[in-house]
Parts: sequence; C-alpha cells; structure tokens
Amino acid sequence: MTELPMFPLGRVLLPGEELPLRIFEPRYRRMIEHALATDGRFGVVLIERGSEVGGGEVRTDVGTTAVIDRYVRRMGGQFTLVCRGGERIRVTRWLPDAPYPMAEVEVWPDVQQPAADLVPLLTQRDEIVSLAARLATAEGARPPRIVPLDLPEDPVERSYYLARVLPLSEADRHRALAASGPADRIHLIGEALDDVIASIRFRLS
Repeated sequence: MTELPMFPLGRVLLPGEELPLRIFEPRYRRMIEHALATDGRFGVVLIERGSEVGGGEVRTDVGTTAVIDRYVRRMGGQFTLVCRGGERIRVTRWLPDAPYPMAEVEVWPDVQQPAADLVPLLTQRDEIVSLAARLATAEGARPPRIVPLDLPEDPVERSYYLARVLPLSEADRHRALAASGPADRIHLIGEALDDVIASIRFRLS
C-alpha cells in the first residue's frame, strides 16, 4: 500500500491521457507544492456526487496516478499544470483530509484476457462519424474533424487509447477504467457506442 495525495475531479483521467489543470483552491495548492517537492505524483478519482470545490464530495475508489509534466506558478500561489495519466490505482482506505485528501492506494493492473475483436468497434466508430456529419449538416454546424486512429500494439494500451479517443460520457469512461481487462474494456466501450449511435439517430429522426 502507498499513501498518495488525491485530487477528486468531475472527470476521469485515463492512463496515458493528458490532463490540464488550474489549481487555485488553497488545499490543492498545498497538495501540488508537496507533489513538486517529492515525486510529482498524485491520484485522480472521479467525483460521483458533489463539487470539486469546497469538499464534501462523494468519490469513487478507482482512479489513476497523475504525473506532473510541466507547470507554471501563477500570481497568488496558483498553478497551471499539465499532467499525464500513469497507472490505474484502487483506493483501499481514505485518510483524513488534512490538509488535503489522502488515501492508501494500490496499483491495479489489468488481468490478461484473450484478444478482443476490434472490427465491430471500428464499424461503430465509422457509423458515428457518418451520423455526426449528417447531424451537423442538418443543424447548420461544421462537420466534426475526423482524427485517424493510431492503435498501440499492446492490448491494454490499445483499450485505454480507444476509451480516450472515442466519444464516451464520463460515466462510461469510468466504467472502462474499472474494467478488469482489455477485452472487457472493449466490450464496455462497444455498449457505450451503441448508446451514442441511438442518441444521434434519435436527433436525426
């Protein structure tokens, strides 16, 4: 077990993902000062209910380590940060929020699973791109920019990459983060994309 400063957020940080932050609340300014004086790491978990500011939020127990890549210290002690998602972690025990949230955490690696078939997922992605272009035309908006996929070789990295680049809600991103392994993660992403497709079709009808 490792004790780690924790930053509950209204969004999910996935492994490998870039996270820009503006730190202004005093307790989190102290947390960043501590991180910069040590190994530059803190944990990020999703807030299920409540606000990022002021405390009292309800937190999930699955998150990701954030590693500070670069930062700027602003006037009045505020920070602008760019962090990178590291390892998936699981909170085993929350510690007192004094002076900022802390928890005992353990690294939570993916279990090995058989390779997932990506063809259905990529077909869903193509359908979403086509439907989104039709919706943009119907609403007089600019069509979405198509970003080519650059799939990693490693199945775990590949599954997190797809969770990062495909249009998932924060709840679905959290379910993907908490999946036991890459095949389960791909399956959950596919279910989420079915909902996205149904939503766009409804708007077009």
